[in-house]
Amino acid sequence: SKFLNDKWMIKNGFLNDVQEHKPWWWNIKVQKLNLSAPLILLPEVSCQKAIEILQEKGYDQAPVVAESGLILGMVTLSNTLTSVLAGNAQFSDPVTKVIYDQFSKIGLEDSLGKLSCILENDHFAIVVHQQMQFNGNGSSFMKQMVFGVVTAMDLLTFVSRNDKK
Repeated sequence: SKFLNDKWMIKNGFLNDVQEHKPWWWNIKVQKLNLSAPLILLPEVSCQKAIEILQEKGYDQAPVVAESGLILGMVTLSNTLTSVLAGNAQFSDPVTKVIYDQFSKIGLEDSLGKLSCILENDHFAIVVHQQMQFNGNGSSFMKQMVFGVVTAMDLLTFVSRNDKK
């Protein structure tokens, strides 16, 4: 469809906000959520090892990030188990076979309002931070670092704990 709605425009960074009656938390920055550092898996981790790590550490999901820093996607415990049990993946396969490669990214400086728009359609957003890095010859490049994974439950917990009625 050629129709663009405001929530899509906010989610994709074309509008800052358009909600007229914003809740008190709408303009608060994502960094205020105080997210814990995420568990990150490298692409060569096997499905079996990913399941073990996620269960042992008590996580439902983890970003899969290449050594270069490129975010490849997200692996979830349920999707990994479902894929293996259905025969679409083997325990020995790398997690890249079962990752979600469609995900939304949000920055620490973005608003909870933007996050809210993302979470209306996605189960999570990967919180990233841009960092300038220099290599041996002095040239620089921007690298995205995964700072956290945020879910609707994280947003709801923040709002309910800090509710300003």
